[in-house]
Amino acid sequence: QVQLVESGGGLVQAGGSLRLSCAASGRTFMYYPMGWFRQAPGKEREFVAAISWSGASTYYSDSVKGRFTISRANAKNTVYLQMISLKPEDTAVYFCAAGKTSYGSGSPNAADFGSWGQGTQVTVSS
Repeated sequence: QVQLVESGGGLVQAGGSLRLSCAASGRTFMYYPMGWFRQAPGKEREFVAAISWSGASTYYSDSVKGRFTISRANAKNTVYLQMISLKPEDTAVYFCAAGKTSYGSGSPNAADFGSWGQGTQVTVSS
């Protein structure tokens, strides 16, 4: 089992930027794909971005492609989500997730992730 702790959320104006971090512990981080999901009030949790265990492959939802960048620093057991050109519709609680299968390529499916953080709130004002 891996423990995940997100940080970096906050309040930002539309057009602004934030960088989310997710620190992992309890399992060998570097062999597992990682993902970011978000959940807005009254809506279901949705996929945002994922990265393969090696970092060579990344995946994004259409709504964030070109504005968000997922990356990982295996030496620091940390995955990041750099967000630019933020929009009010990006407002949500953002969750970090660790893949179930080692050496995975990453996935947009929440069912492929077995460990989740508590989430960090991102609020974008118009």
